[in-house]
Amino acid sequence: MIEIKDLSKSFNDHQVLDRVNLTINTGETTVIIGRSGCGKSVLLKHMIGLLKPDEGSVVIGGVDVASLSGRELNEVRLKFGMLFQSAALFDSMTVFENVAFPLREHTQTPPAALEQRVHECLQLVGLQEIDELYPSALSGGMRKRVGLARALAMNPEIVLYDEPTTGIDPIMGDIINGLIVALRDRLKVTSVVVTHDMRSAYKVADRIAMLYNGGIIEVGTPEQIRGSKNPIIQQFIKGEATGPIQEGLPDRRVLSRWSLRSHVNLQ
Repeated sequence: MIEIKDLSKSFNDHQVLDRVNLTINTGETTVIIGRSGCGKSVLLKHMIGLLKPDEGSVVIGGVDVASLSGRELNEVRLKFGMLFQSAALFDSMTVFENVAFPLREHTQTPPAALEQRVHECLQLVGLQEIDELYPSALSGGMRKRVGLARALAMNPEIVLYDEPTTGIDPIMGDIINGLIVALRDRLKVTSVVVTHDMRSAYKVADRIAMLYNGGIIEVGTPEQIRGSKNPIIQQFIKGEATGPIQEGLPDRRVLSRWSLRSHVNLQ
């Protein structure tokens, strides 16, 4: 469904993606893992054509998205639905209006059919009778589900999930994970999930790819990733502070001085 070839992207002097290669199979859920800020969301934006690569290509159904613009690019984008990290609902619109937005924007669906489709999408994500509520009246998990209902409104072939469990409690996170699996099985969509939540990755993935230092360093099933011999992958999936992935930690003497000053100030 999606083939990413030698994709590179820099912002000023910062190389974010460096010759990334990844194939995403039709009907599968591919999870891209990696640390915060490693370029996962940047990779998603290239898939949907929101960013243009410095080099390389993103081929969807035989078409290089990077070479398109205008109407042709919009036609490819209609194959996608996207759940944004913050759900990205329109605050001034009701739930119904949010889910109906892409249908009103891109189709001439009659009012009765539009209403039926909105309710179908809300039922798919386990929500009913909240049409007239505004996003401010919803919990974080409900906003995520409304965002997912909107992503499904146009019957997409591909659904992109940007950190779908971020900002919600573990129980709601598991509900979202269950929805991702159920929608894949029921609607046969191709799904791409970016996350650093390994519990989510293991539950929803057919395959997992790890992005590190600008490139994909390994791809495999959840079982293969769990058993990887790569110490970088093992450190990440276990969430360990020590290992080849280094993070600048303050010197113990600095911590001691800071603790002493804090204590004195509190006195």
